[in-house]
Amino acid sequence: MATDYDGVRVVESYRWLEASEDPEVRKWVAGQNKHARAVLDALPGRDVLRKRFTELLTRREASYKGVRPRPGHLFALKIDPSLQQPVLVELTRPDDRSSERVVVDPNLREPKGRVTIDFYEPSPDGKLVAVSLSKNGSEDGTLHVFEVATGRELPDRIARIQYPTAGGSVAWAAGSDAVYYTRYPRKGEKPDADLAFFQEVWRHELGTPESADRYEMGRGLPRIAEIELSSEGDVVLADVANGDGGEHAFYVKRDAGWTQVSRFEDRLVQGSIGLDGGLWFVSLAGAARGKVVRIGLDSPSLVSARTVVEQQPGVIEAIEPAASRLYVSEMLGGPSRLRIFDLAGKDLGAVDTDPVSTVTDLQRLDGDSLVFGWTSYREPLAYLRLDPKLAKPVRTALFRKPTVDFSDVEVVREECISRDRTKVPISILRRKGTRLDGKNPALLTGYGGFNIAVKPHYEDTSHVFLEQGVVLAIANLRGGNEFGNEWHEAGKLTHKQNVFDDFAACAKHLIEAGYTSPDRLAIEGGSNGGLLMGAALTQHPELFRVVVSHVGIYDMLRIEQSPNGVFNVTEYGTVKDPAQFRAMQAYSPYHHVKDGVRYPSVLLMTGDNDGRVDPMQSRKMAARLQEATRSRRPVLLRTSSTSGHGIGTSVKERIEELTDSRAFLFHELGVAVKTPGKPSL
Repeated sequence: MATDYDGVRVVESYRWLEASEDPEVRKWVAGQNKHARAVLDALPGRDVLRKRFTELLTRREASYKGVRPRPGHLFALKIDPSLQQPVLVELTRPDDRSSERVVVDPNLREPKGRVTIDFYEPSPDGKLVAVSLSKNGSEDGTLHVFEVATGRELPDRIARIQYPTAGGSVAWAAGSDAVYYTRYPRKGEKPDADLAFFQEVWRHELGTPESADRYEMGRGLPRIAEIELSSEGDVVLADVANGDGGEHAFYVKRDAGWTQVSRFEDRLVQGSIGLDGGLWFVSLAGAARGKVVRIGLDSPSLVSARTVVEQQPGVIEAIEPAASRLYVSEMLGGPSRLRIFDLAGKDLGAVDTDPVSTVTDLQRLDGDSLVFGWTSYREPLAYLRLDPKLAKPVRTALFRKPTVDFSDVEVVREECISRDRTKVPISILRRKGTRLDGKNPALLTGYGGFNIAVKPHYEDTSHVFLEQGVVLAIANLRGGNEFGNEWHEAGKLTHKQNVFDDFAACAKHLIEAGYTSPDRLAIEGGSNGGLLMGAALTQHPELFRVVVSHVGIYDMLRIEQSPNGVFNVTEYGTVKDPAQFRAMQAYSPYHHVKDGVRYPSVLLMTGDNDGRVDPMQSRKMAARLQEATRSRRPVLLRTSSTSGHGIGTSVKERIEELTDSRAFLFHELGVAVKTPGKPSL
C-alpha cells in the first residue's frame, strides 16, 4: 500500500496488520504467539528464572508508593507481594506500621488481579477517598468514592475520568462534600474519533446523580489537552499540558470562576498552592534548568510574578512550599538531592544523601514537616520525614528491606562522547572485581524522550543480571530532562536523531572501555524506549547481539492514526509539517528495515489492551523484520491478551514476562543460567 505525504510516496506491505479486530489479523497474531511460545518455552534455564523471579516478586517485604498526607492520616499504595495488585492503605501514625489498615483492595473485586488503582485522592479531612479503578491494564478509569473509616463504597460512580491518552485526576472541594474531576466525552457528545480527546473539568456533589454534575472548564482548550488538578482549601489549580511535549498552561479557581494564570508560551511547567496565599511555580523562562516564582492569589497573573529561587546548578525538578520553608528537589544529570530554602529564597542547605540516588514524591506533612521518597540502585524506595526540629531525615514506617544483597555490586558513573561531541552520562552496575577484558555479557538500556529523566531506582530483579555475570548499563540520553529544558529540546521533534546517536555512543563506549563486545551486548527499552530499540537495531545492527523491546513505537508515519499518538505530536512532530515529516521518515524504524541485513535476535512484547502505543506497531515491525533478516536469528512477537502498556499488570503476568524476556536474552548472549549462589562452571 502507498501513501502520499505532500508529494513523497511511501510504500509499505503490512498496513493490513493495523486492523486489530480483523479475523485475519487475529489469526496472524495467534500464529505469532504460537511460534514465540514454541521458542521461548524451549529455552534453557526457564525454570530457574521463573523460580527466582517468583521469589523476588512474591517473597519480599511489602513496599509503598504514592504517599498522600492528610491531618491525622498518611495514605499510600501498598505493594503486597502476596497480592496481584497494590492496595490503598492508611496509617494514623507515620512512624508506626501497626497503625496501618487497608482502605481499598482491588484484588477483592477480581480474583485474577485484573482490576487496578489508577490513582487516588483523599479528601481534605481524610474521611473519604476518591479512587480511579480500571481493568486489564486498559487505564480506562471509573471514579469510586470510599469511606476511610469503614472501607464502605458510596453510590457515587463516574465513568471515563481516566484514559491512557490524557490521563486523569481528581481534586476535592474544601468541605470534602464535592470533587472536581477530569471528564472525557460520552458517546454521542462527540464523534467516536474524538472520545479519547477534549478532556474537561466537571464538579460532582457527593450523593447526587452524575446528570446533576456541573461543567467547570476545558472547552476551548486544545484537543490534546491533558489536565492535572490539585486543591488546597477553596483554591483549585489546573495544570493543562499541550499533549506530551512539555508545554503547560495554568488556571486557578477561587470562589466562583476560573482565571488563566499562564499560557503555553510563558514556560511555567509545574505549580503548587502555597499556605501563604500564593501560587508557586517552576519556570523555564530564561532558565533552562528552572527557577522558582511566586504569584499572589489576590492577583493571579504573571505580571505579579516574583522570582524566589534563581536557576541552580542542577535542574529544579519539583517543589513543595510549606509553612515557612520551600523544599526543592534538584536533579544533577539523573541523580537528585533535596534542598531547602525559606520563603524569601534564602538557601538553608541541602539534605545529605547518596550522590547516586533519587529524591521523589515531595509531600507536605504538616506545617514545615515534609515526607519524601528516597531510593538508589542498591536501596529500595523508603519514605523519610524531615522536620526543622530534626538534625536529619528519619525513616517513616513506609519502607522495606532489600530482598537481595547488593553489597557485591558497585555503581560507577561514566561519560561517553556522542556524534556531535555532547557528553552523555552512563550509570554502570557491575559485580565487584569485574574484568574489563571485553568478554562480559552486558545489557544497555535507555529512554530519551518526553522530558522524562532516567533516575537511580532500586529493582530486585536487576540483581538477576548481576547474578548471571551480566553488566547492567543505564544511559541518560537527550530528550529527557536530566540537564534541563535544553537537554529535552535537543532530543525532540526534528532533533530526535540525537537520542539515537547518544545511545549508539554509549554502546561503543561499553565496547571500547572493555566491558563487553558486540556479540555479547544486549539492549532493552519500552514505549519511547521501544522506539529507541527500533532505531538502534536498524541504524546499527552490527553493534548488538540481542534486542528486547516492550510496547514500542516503530512506524513513525502512522503513529497519529492512534488516539494517544496524536498527543505525542508535540514531542515527535507530525507528518503534516514537511520538516517534521522528513525528520521522522529519516529514522522511522519500520521504514528502515532493509532486506538481506543480518539483524540481531529480537523479541517484541506488546499487550492487546495498550491504549498508549497501538499494538499494531509491534505487529508491523515483527512482520517486516521477519521478512528482511538474513541472520537466521529469531525475531519473535509476544502479545498478551490481558495486559496493556504495563501499567496495572498483575504480579503473575509480570513474572511470566520477566521469565520470557530474560530467558531469551541470556540464551542469545550465550549465558548459561545458573542457580543463584552456586559458582559458575
